[in-house]
Amino acid sequence: MDTKALWNLSYGVYVVSTIDVDHNNRPTGCIANSAMQVTYDTIAVSINHENYTNQCIKKSKKFAISILGEKIQDNIIPVFGFQSGRDVDKFNGVNVKNVNGLEVISDSTGYIVCDVDDILETETHTVFLGKITDCGLLKNEPVMTYEYYHKIKNGKSPKTAPTYIEETVSEEGQAYRCTICGYIYKGDLTKEPDDYLCPVCKQPKSVFVKL
Repeated sequence: MDTKALWNLSYGVYVVSTIDVDHNNRPTGCIANSAMQVTYDTIAVSINHENYTNQCIKKSKKFAISILGEKIQDNIIPVFGFQSGRDVDKFNGVNVKNVNGLEVISDSTGYIVCDVDDILETETHTVFLGKITDCGLLKNEPVMTYEYYHKIKNGKSPKTAPTYIEETVSEEGQAYRCTICGYIYKGDLTKEPDDYLCPVCKQPKSVFVKL
């Protein structure tokens, strides 16, 4: 089975944001690639049960989608995709635009803001159906597709992503896995400088384990 066929589906890469009502309505969010327009005024997004954003959306009853472009700032995907809002303020230092009380990424191509209208639970994910309350364009730039993220950016999916697939590595040669995001470094990592960072989650080489 060649799972790369799934990349040909029309996935995008998005930041889904909301507010944490238990912590003074501070903004939080995560990376998602499963978002779609269900009807002319309804959007569906899929968020893993383990993501802090999931429980925050359930309490706030609203979410926003920032549509990422191919030239999105390098720090956006690592910050929102490979860290938890339980531990860090993901929006610290990020340029944002406030729309209807929610933060959207200023460097994104556009945004959609929704009120939760219905919820569907699966074994691992919650599908939120949202009624659109506002939307707009921010930049004229090609949107980042899931295929582009993998093939051009050499990106990896977090383990909580709907499309996460465990990657296997040949026993030939040396390889190291980043314990934060799963990125596979092929070669001798010890030859990299001490300030080497994972190209996906920007963590130091000390978080890598040899395979």
